[in-house]
Amino acid sequence: MTIKVYNILKKNFKKAKELSLFLDCDLVSKKPSFDSYIEVSKEGLIFVSNTNKTKKYLHIDFTKGSMAWRLSRFEHETLLKKALGRNKDQIKIFDATAGLLQDSLVFLSLGHRVVACEQSKILYSLLTDACERARSKIKTLKNLTLINGEASEVFKTFADFTVIYLDPMYPDKKKSALRSGSISIIKEILLLENIKDQGNHLFNFFKKTRSRKIILKRPIKSEKLCNNINYQVAGKSTRFDIYI
Repeated sequence: MTIKVYNILKKNFKKAKELSLFLDCDLVSKKPSFDSYIEVSKEGLIFVSNTNKTKKYLHIDFTKGSMAWRLSRFEHETLLKKALGRNKDQIKIFDATAGLLQDSLVFLSLGHRVVACEQSKILYSLLTDACERARSKIKTLKNLTLINGEASEVFKTFADFTVIYLDPMYPDKKKSALRSGSISIIKEILLLENIKDQGNHLFNFFKKTRSRKIILKRPIKSEKLCNNINYQVAGKSTRFDIYI
């Protein structure tokens, strides 16, 4: 994995050193010209994609932008609420594909507990940093357990979950192969770490478990991974396939 941790702030040296050890990469005080890197800044961790002519940045902040807007109106998340079903009491959800944690944060806002698993060490580091910065403002983060590891292995170490949530990477469309935004950066991160899409593997694994419900998030027009769907919740561009 060709990545570096970049830091010039003395007060952040310990944090930067621990991050470089976790990622097993070099810690540098000079901004890399070619390699992608994670900057330890005043605003938190920033991943910088330096592989193309144009730099791309990924800085996760749950208290600003679209995520803050979603959390401010979580009661209007009708698709996710329908997919979960009616639950008077708090339930335990296993998010096997944490990604940017967006849907898991909605689950937390709805009053549930979440164990979220992220295989990428880079993404996990960015998420952990974002959670630490947001914890004082988003009180429901106390009900989140974030783990770095392969989901099927992590799952074996926990007791029963009410819901397994799967949101694998959407397949690339020919017309959008060069699309920008956080999704394209995430794909670059996974490529850096040589992590392959495990959507089908995870689905098949969890189908064999005794979980009460599996929620699989898919593009609206994508093929079914399995025919015995109990019901679907569909929006304009996304659908949830529910298996009970």
